[in-house]
Amino acid sequence: MAEIHPSAIVYPGTVLGEGVKVLEGAVVGKQPTLSPRSTARREELPHAELGDGTVISTGAIVFAGARVGARVILGDQSCVRERVTIGDDVVVGRGSLIENDTTIGALTKIQADAYITAYSVLEESVFIAPCVVTTNDNFMGRTERRHELVKGPTIRRGARVGGGAILCPGVEIGEEAFVGAGAVVTKDVPARKIVVGNPARVLRDVPEDELL
Repeated sequence: MAEIHPSAIVYPGTVLGEGVKVLEGAVVGKQPTLSPRSTARREELPHAELGDGTVISTGAIVFAGARVGARVILGDQSCVRERVTIGDDVVVGRGSLIENDTTIGALTKIQADAYITAYSVLEESVFIAPCVVTTNDNFMGRTERRHELVKGPTIRRGARVGGGAILCPGVEIGEEAFVGAGAVVTKDVPARKIVVGNPARVLRDVPEDELL
């Protein structure tokens, strides 16, 4: 049986797994309100789905069309947009935003105030430190050509991204790679490499004892 605080809003049709908790002021199943100029897809969305044991913390928002796995923690004031899929045992920190059409793999940890842009892929066991920023549009809203090229980063299994790092559109962070704090990643990062700086450059291999 789900536990829903009296001040929370759960829209009709939302699928709640066993033991789900929706805490004070949270909103689940909200349909998006798009600007007339928005380039996001306009369609009637299916109901949101929350897996067994998931907790939607105070003030968090889960949009319609999102599918959230089991035992997920969505921190206070976090937001999960439409058509996002989140695997089991994921943590999304306070104030973090997961934009539309993004996939988050199981056991991934996204810490406070991170921004995961639309059309991103995070595989299993990824670590995103606080205040990481991802981007998906090299044209920043100019030219019609951007529509066919918009793409967020792909972050492979076990990769780690340090605090305040910026990932440019379409880059791939290789499996178990390590992006240092404050790095600006403008091109793909090889698997199991440490990159630092602006623009990010390879420093050395990830130590063997840190690999999954």
